[in-house]
Amino acid sequence: MTGSAGSWLFLVAASLAVACALGTVLSRNTLRSAMFLLGHLGSLAMLYLTLHAELLAAIQLLVYAGAILVLFVFVIMLIGPSGGEPPPFRNAFPRTFAATFVATLGLAVLGLVGRTAMEVPSAPEGFGGVEAVGFALFRDAAVPFELIAVTLTVAALGVVGITRGKTAVEAAGEAKRPEAE
Repeated sequence: MTGSAGSWLFLVAASLAVACALGTVLSRNTLRSAMFLLGHLGSLAMLYLTLHAELLAAIQLLVYAGAILVLFVFVIMLIGPSGGEPPPFRNAFPRTFAATFVATLGLAVLGLVGRTAMEVPSAPEGFGGVEAVGFALFRDAAVPFELIAVTLTVAALGVVGITRGKTAVEAAGEAKRPEAE
């Protein structure tokens, strides 16, 4: 990717990331907020691609946008999206999002006007690749990696324990109890 095309793509992705992050925080509808989070995670993956970290971009899309966001949407649909009356400024939200995106992109462009392109040093060989990330993860951060794996396993078991239905034994025990009058 050429220097100026890469800079413009980086600016667009960064502006989109800021606008989607604001949309995630400011949206009153939880499902819409999750969709803004998806846009934010996608724009972060685009930022990783502009920085030549292809593995991080793939992990960003597969793990965060693919798995965790699906879990968020599942929980939102299980609990129920935010109900009630829609806010009175409902139709102004897309315009606010567009204005935020354009303003952020405009400020970035104004910052570039009159500047000459900087010479960016090239990344070291293997930067952002599978081998470099694997070495860093399993050599330097093996203990935290294993602790996170155990923590996530315990959390998954806790979720199963909390959300499971009553067993037949529990239901039979409740049926045999005399009603308090």
